[in-house]
Amino acid sequence: MTEVRSYLANGVWAMKERFESEVVPIINPFNGEVVFEYAEPESHEIALAVSAAKAALDEPFSPRQRAAVLLKTSLLMEERHEQLARTLCLETGKPMKDARLEVRRATLNFRMASEEAARIQGYTEEQEPIGSQRIVSMTIREPIGVVCAITPFNFPFNISALKIAPALAAGNAVVVKPADQTPLCVSLLADLLLEAGLPKGYISVVLGGARVGQELFTNSDIDLYTFTGSVKVGQILKQQTGLRPVILELGSNAPNIVHDDANLTLAVDALVKASFSFAGQVCVSAQRIYIHENIYETFLHHFIEKVNLLKIGDPLDEDTDLGPLISEQAAIRVQDWVQEAVQQGALLHTKLQRTKNVLRPIVLSQVTNAMKVMCEEVFGPVVNVIPYHSVAQVIRLCNDSQFGLQAGVFTNNLDVALSLARGLAYGSVNINQSSTARPDSMPYGGLKQSGIGKEGARASIETMTTQKVITIVHQEADSYAK
Repeated sequence: MTEVRSYLANGVWAMKERFESEVVPIINPFNGEVVFEYAEPESHEIALAVSAAKAALDEPFSPRQRAAVLLKTSLLMEERHEQLARTLCLETGKPMKDARLEVRRATLNFRMASEEAARIQGYTEEQEPIGSQRIVSMTIREPIGVVCAITPFNFPFNISALKIAPALAAGNAVVVKPADQTPLCVSLLADLLLEAGLPKGYISVVLGGARVGQELFTNSDIDLYTFTGSVKVGQILKQQTGLRPVILELGSNAPNIVHDDANLTLAVDALVKASFSFAGQVCVSAQRIYIHENIYETFLHHFIEKVNLLKIGDPLDEDTDLGPLISEQAAIRVQDWVQEAVQQGALLHTKLQRTKNVLRPIVLSQVTNAMKVMCEEVFGPVVNVIPYHSVAQVIRLCNDSQFGLQAGVFTNNLDVALSLARGLAYGSVNINQSSTARPDSMPYGGLKQSGIGKEGARASIETMTTQKVITIVHQEADSYAK
């Protein structure tokens, strides 16, 4: 009788008999084949996994040891790069060229976290003396405790790395709940950490859906939550965690601006990629492109020409640019939003065609902010192209959104670039890069409904540690008897 994974605690995967448990199959989004199966843990098993993480904190785990484990994990990922990329491709439907890039980024993020682990620093100050007494104050950073990392389906390796690696670098224990669509990639990542020598208990994994997440939200042994997902779930998490800190990376509707002095070839190439990479299932996907009216028609012509060259098909094919959405339900929702926009007056420049999970790339113009494709997060292969006439106007258009994660700007005018960078109400503004560009070492996070807090090795470590002040009083040297 075969068994399936359920949860990881104390360095051991708990297995359940396949025919005695409710088994959840993970389906390849492109061909429908089963790539993995798991069984959700019971409530007491979830509590056990969290308790194992909390108990692990009693065992010493020095900064240099943390650095060594994270570096070894990075080396193992580099060694098994192709295998991990193929697994990612099969589980998510992400084209191989993009899967390889994600694994490279995750590998680098473990390496960067290893570098930060050994240099978590405080500072010292000499205070005003009180009489003959001298006072020195210092700060040190200590692990916050148990970090719960809840990860999405679209970047299961890299976003997991961005949460797990800094948490471990800071000396915390981690409980991970991957998206219920992508448990295999995260399970493999946990295996690599254990193989790299991570002390047992410092990572727990619970596989499952909304029920498992809800039980983690209310577990009082968790000290910090780092979550990437929908605004709705992020709001529930924030409401239920009370005074405990959270890092929330939520929704987005990324604008990109192409000014009339921009390098048009650069902008077109970058924005086609940013609009349709991983079928638009990227939180900073180029959903809105604002084009200066002087070059609007020229840009639109070249953009559509380039979109029509994208190869759609099997993600395992090395030449595939655009594969399936994560589920047919997701593809149907996106198709419905586009049809609704067309009924409301939007102009469709490409063919609206869906085959099961696969939706052809969609370019819309003549859109209004009342349309879902403009004001909500589509999370699909849809881009809206809108003309503008001035820098002040395009700032207003971009900021007229409930979201504020990242924006892209294309211009060769420094004044225009700085005016847009200062005026756009977004966590990051990329100049001559699309909204999808993200240097993982830098703080990453948005404004408004896009979330709270920042990710990135150093930024996350700051949030995942507590700052303790130690004050020392001592006498002046000449006050001691000789």
